[in-house]
Amino acid sequence: VQLQASGGGLVQAGGSLRLSCAASERTFSFNAMGWFRQAPGKEREFVAFMWSGNTYYTDSVKGRFTISRDNAKNTVYLQMNSLKPEDTAVYYCAARKFASGPVYYPSGYDYWGQGTLVTVSS
Repeated sequence: VQLQASGGGLVQAGGSLRLSCAASERTFSFNAMGWFRQAPGKEREFVAFMWSGNTYYTDSVKGRFTISRDNAKNTVYLQMNSLKPEDTAVYYCAARKFASGPVYYPSGYDYWGQGTLVTVSS
């Protein structure tokens, strides 16, 4: 399984970006798909995920970010609005098929994209 993340870039605070994660197989074959991020010097943290038909967000992005999926394109998106400098990080998409760890943690996912850098300037 391969995940290809794209869409990162440099944006001013208050701006928007949409990240995409294209999977090499059908997205409905995964029981969860999500986005994580890792800022310099910090641990990788969950941002949003889709699991059992529901969506979940970390508190800091609620109301600003939206995760969605297009099964026809085998792609998961992360629409990011009202971006803040503290959103600056490398964003990773992830997919879960066999893993049994908590879906809020990286250990809950089997497959990872290569990461895409999001930089928000103040």
